[in-house]
Amino acid sequence: MTGMSSLAAVSRLSHLARRPRRAGVLPGFGLSMGLTVGYLSLLVLVPLSTLFVKSMELSWSDFLAVVTEPRVVASYKLSFGASLMAALINLVFGVILAWVLMRYRFPGRRFIDGLIDLPFALPTAVAGIALAGLFAPNGWLGAPLERWFGLKVAFTPAGVVVALIFIGLPFVVRTVQPVLEDLEREFEEAAASLGADRWQTLRRVILPAITPAILTGFALAFARGVGEYGSVVFIAGNMPMVSEITPLLIVSKLEQYDYAAAAAIATVMMGISFVLLLAINGLQAWQARVSGRPA
Repeated sequence: MTGMSSLAAVSRLSHLARRPRRAGVLPGFGLSMGLTVGYLSLLVLVPLSTLFVKSMELSWSDFLAVVTEPRVVASYKLSFGASLMAALINLVFGVILAWVLMRYRFPGRRFIDGLIDLPFALPTAVAGIALAGLFAPNGWLGAPLERWFGLKVAFTPAGVVVALIFIGLPFVVRTVQPVLEDLEREFEEAAASLGADRWQTLRRVILPAITPAILTGFALAFARGVGEYGSVVFIAGNMPMVSEITPLLIVSKLEQYDYAAAAAIATVMMGISFVLLLAINGLQAWQARVSGRPA
C-alpha cells in the first residue's frame, strides 16, 4: 500500500512538472528585460554618458585644473557637507515624526500628515523664496534669531542646510512610515513581558526592524540635497568660497558657454555621489542580512 501511494505521488509530481506554466501578465523574461534595459538606457545611461564624452574634450591636466580649483572644491564641501548634515537631522526628526503620526491619534493628525508632502508639490523656487523671506535679517524668524542669539541663517551656509532640511524631510518620513505600520505591537508587548524596559525595546526590537528603511530614507534625502538647486539659490547668498553650491557653479559655467568645464565638474560630483550612495546601500544590505530580513 505504501509503495502504491509513493508511486501515485511520483506520478502526480511528474504530471505537474509536464503541465505548461501559466503565462504571466507581462511577456517573457527576455522581452521584459530588454524593455527595462532599453528604457533605463534612454533615460539614465545615455544622458549620463554624455557627461564623460563632453568632459573628454579637456586634457587630463585641464580636467584636474578645473575640478580642483579652490572655488570648485569649496562648492563640493558645501554641497556634500550641507546635504550630509541636513540628511542626518532629517533622519532623527523624520523618524520621530513618522513614529508620532503612526502610533498616536490626535486632532490635526491628518493635516500634519498632509503637510509632509508639501515639499513634493511645492515648486522649489517658491520654497526658496519663502525660506529666504522667513529667515532674512528682517524676516519673522531671521530677525529674532539674529537679535537674541546672533545667528544669521539667510545668505549663509546655514541657510543652505535649512533649505535642504525642508526638501529632504518627506523622504525619511514616507520611507519609515510603511515599515512602522507593518511592525506589529505584539513584539513590543512580548519584549515588555520578558522584562525589557523602553530603551531595550527600542534598541533591540524597533530599531533593527526599521533600520533598512531609515538608511533608505537617509540616502534619498542625501541624494536629493546634493542635487538641489531651486530652493537653495535664493537663501544661500551664492557668495564664492562661502555659500556657493556646486549645481550653481555648473549653471554658471553653462551660462559662460564653458560646457566642457561644466561637464567635468558634474562628472566629479556624480562620481562622489555614486560612491556615497553605493556605500549606504551596501550598509543597508549588510544590516538586512545580519538581521535576517530581505534587503
